[in-house]
Amino acid sequence: MMGEEAEVRVDLSSSESEQQAPRFLQDVIFHGKFKLLKALTPEENIHCQHGIFFQDGQRKVDYVLTYHMKKPGGSRSGRQSMYMLTERAVARSLRRVPHMLSEHHRHQQAKRAKDSATLQAPAEVQTSFLGDAFNGHEDQKAFRREEFEGKLRDMGLELEKDEDANVSGVGFLKIHAPWNVLCREAEFMKLKLPTKKVYEVKKSRGVVEKISTLISKILEPLHPQFEERQPKNIKHLSHTFSREKQHLFDLSDKDCFFDSKTRSSIVYEILKRTKCKAKYSMGITSLLGSGVYTAAYPLHDGDINESAEPNDRKLLYEEWANYSVFYKYQPIGLVRKYFGEKIGLYFAWLGLYTQMLIPASLVGIIVFLYGCATVNDDIPSMEICHPKTNITMCPQCDQVCSYWKLSTACGTARASHLFDNPATVFFSIFMALWAAMFMEHWKRRQMRLNYEWDLTGFEDEEDHPRAEYEFRVMQKSMRKDRKSQHKEEKLTCQDRLPAYMTNIVMMLLMIGVTFAILFGVILYRISMKAALHMSSSPITRNNVQLTVKTTAAIINLVVILILDEVYGAFARWLTVLEAPKTEKSFEERLIFKTFILKFFNAFTPIIYIAFFRGRLVGRPGSYLYLSESYRMEECAHGGCLMELCIQLSITMLGKQLIQNNLFEIGVPKLKKLIRYIRSKQGAFQEEERQKKLQRYEIDHFLEPFGGLTPEYMEMIIQFGFVTLFVASFPLAPLFALLNNIIEIRLDAKKFVAELRRPVAARAQDIGIWYNILRGVAKVAVIINAFVISFTSDFIPRMVYQYMYSPDGSMHGFVNHTLSYFNTSHFQEGKETMDPLLLGYPVDICRYKDYREPPWSETPYEISKEFWTVLAVRLAFVIVFQNVVMLMNDIVDWLIPDIPKDTSLQIHKEKILLVDLFMKEEQCKTYMHQSTASPSDYDHCCRSKNSTAAHPRSRPNNPNIGS
Repeated sequence: MMGEEAEVRVDLSSSESEQQAPRFLQDVIFHGKFKLLKALTPEENIHCQHGIFFQDGQRKVDYVLTYHMKKPGGSRSGRQSMYMLTERAVARSLRRVPHMLSEHHRHQQAKRAKDSATLQAPAEVQTSFLGDAFNGHEDQKAFRREEFEGKLRDMGLELEKDEDANVSGVGFLKIHAPWNVLCREAEFMKLKLPTKKVYEVKKSRGVVEKISTLISKILEPLHPQFEERQPKNIKHLSHTFSREKQHLFDLSDKDCFFDSKTRSSIVYEILKRTKCKAKYSMGITSLLGSGVYTAAYPLHDGDINESAEPNDRKLLYEEWANYSVFYKYQPIGLVRKYFGEKIGLYFAWLGLYTQMLIPASLVGIIVFLYGCATVNDDIPSMEICHPKTNITMCPQCDQVCSYWKLSTACGTARASHLFDNPATVFFSIFMALWAAMFMEHWKRRQMRLNYEWDLTGFEDEEDHPRAEYEFRVMQKSMRKDRKSQHKEEKLTCQDRLPAYMTNIVMMLLMIGVTFAILFGVILYRISMKAALHMSSSPITRNNVQLTVKTTAAIINLVVILILDEVYGAFARWLTVLEAPKTEKSFEERLIFKTFILKFFNAFTPIIYIAFFRGRLVGRPGSYLYLSESYRMEECAHGGCLMELCIQLSITMLGKQLIQNNLFEIGVPKLKKLIRYIRSKQGAFQEEERQKKLQRYEIDHFLEPFGGLTPEYMEMIIQFGFVTLFVASFPLAPLFALLNNIIEIRLDAKKFVAELRRPVAARAQDIGIWYNILRGVAKVAVIINAFVISFTSDFIPRMVYQYMYSPDGSMHGFVNHTLSYFNTSHFQEGKETMDPLLLGYPVDICRYKDYREPPWSETPYEISKEFWTVLAVRLAFVIVFQNVVMLMNDIVDWLIPDIPKDTSLQIHKEKILLVDLFMKEEQCKTYMHQSTASPSDYDHCCRSKNSTAAHPRSRPNNPNIGS
């Protein structure tokens, strides 16, 4: 074999031959001269050790593919296959240089390779069956890789392998895109890049602009501290890149013209477009899915240590991913430059959402403080807490519960007033308008970013098929091939039950699981309430309500956290089952399923407490029961709003503290530790390992980027907590604000330090998430209207004060809302076991409802007060909903989607582009009509008023001027 290898070796020792050789042979030369290269250039050696450049220290690594590598010392079959792989690679490379080898010599090499394979074939019989299967599978992957890499070389990419890395069992394929490939792909992708033309962004000098300038100076310390390459009022005119118009762009430094983000996105586009033709077409996504390659990722720019050289990643870590700068604005421009527009838009949206929470939090605090300040002036709670109040209430459960005094609910009544007061209605209207203002503000911010990031003429990128979709097509093709060999064909399970029907059934099943768990928590509350009333401890009996409410809310929180993870995985499984063709379709379907499941999971307990608990209870003597044993729950005398507040606060704070923060910090670190252990690198100390590993090896251990869906979903659910039931919890915006201040820096640190660098993706907006936000904002108006009307006591109080109160005050409201019941009318076996608990027999007890007394002609029937209150409640819902919706539409109409200055600048850019092209046409006409040299043409294109400044170069045509 060594003799055969020597025969196919080509003499490429001279520098001229190295320039003419194909890239594959250049890689071989660089590998053979590794020691010499290291000795020649110490600076390049440093770059190579960092792993950011190829072995020559000149070509930058734009992308990395990793693959599983067989251990040395394998079977003869494996060695023979590897020899065939090398032989095929050399033969293909030689075909690209026909001037270097004769046709006869290439035929001789092919013949020798064929003879060598024939001679070594019988050795495969000696290997074991399992070894053959494993090696054959690995050999197939190696052949697929070799074929795919050949296609990449044909596309112009330059490759270099590192199979002697410090990561055991992992090989690295480093990819570099040369200048001509970058230019070609930038033109294909229609990338807008800055031209040489620079213009000043002039702002209006009105009063509003002066005030804005003054505010900007005041807020200057809140901006990140890093040097910008150009002033904020200076902008390069951008245009779609074209190789025919390269003179329009500043190509003085070609290494920096395409930044690392753009280079990696170009390489990724080539990887997606390149197909490996085995039996079925396979792209990079399919190769990753089938294990031919194990990972694909671009490299981070450098380290984030203090001793590291300055780079964008280090700057982001210091000025963005740092908790000490929590009070500063985000460097959104730098985030976009490093991670791309899609991730930049997410953090811009999150930053704006957090800023908008500041006024909402302030108003919420004021509403809460108003409740605290007026709690002692609230007449209904004063009547309940008055010592002379001698109202005996009916038992809250059957048998084990006894009669109780209304004055014992004093604490609950006072606490309910903190959240159930007239200011709550104002706050609900304010939050509805706040949501509309937030949506409009984001649209304006989005358009401004589109202008600043040159996305105004952006066209959606071509979405390539996903790996799972290609596999599904392959499987169907294989089934058709197998079925064609049989006479009878049988329908498969997928033919009988389409995937979308399975999705609908399984989604309904999961929603049913949510309701079943809610039913279980209801049974827990009912049974726990009865059990605590049987306790011998007076303290336990006096705090039954608080104990049951709190423990049930904690149980709901634990269930929600568990089901959130289950539903997330389940939604992904259902979407994979559908096998959408494109990544965009997959993402939208996944988002929809995940949102529906997680929305029901988070808000089902809250919706039950707000709208159903205490509604279907019945009355004393005729209660409603579950399974004929469990009596339906009642609300406390202060109403269900307090319980709603407890459930909402525990769920919201628990999800933010446990799920959003602890999970995001702990899970990535745990996965990173597991990868270290699996790679057998855990025995080394961290510092020693970091010194040995190169950049592409260090990034290999980072957590893969899983998309922005979890980040958006987390914030959308929080937006629901802030808007949907804000009438019951005015402090929700404040807790959301505090969480988001930490969340921004936590996500920033995760993206910069914990995750592999994602491939930059262009986007004009946040996609389907905006529609979900608008839907949540619309639903929030309706839900808050029903919360105020049916859950709180706002409407009953207004009805009593203006229709039934003798003096127009709230005196007597408590007595007005309580009905009478004759204790002798209890059903047999349902009466209390301790009727003398209060020290005297009770003949009449009270319960909260609008019903006729037992001495009336229609005892226990619904009274006319009930229908009056119900009519006013429904009227309030209709009026509130329409008024708020109308105000939202007015806000939407008054605030333009595109800021006026941005619209003017976009128009100005169009004019400047037209002038630029007109000037170019003038220069072309001048060159055509004169005998000037190409350098004169370049000088003409660079000079704005060349004909006026240089009379000698004035064109002969009088129609062409400056």
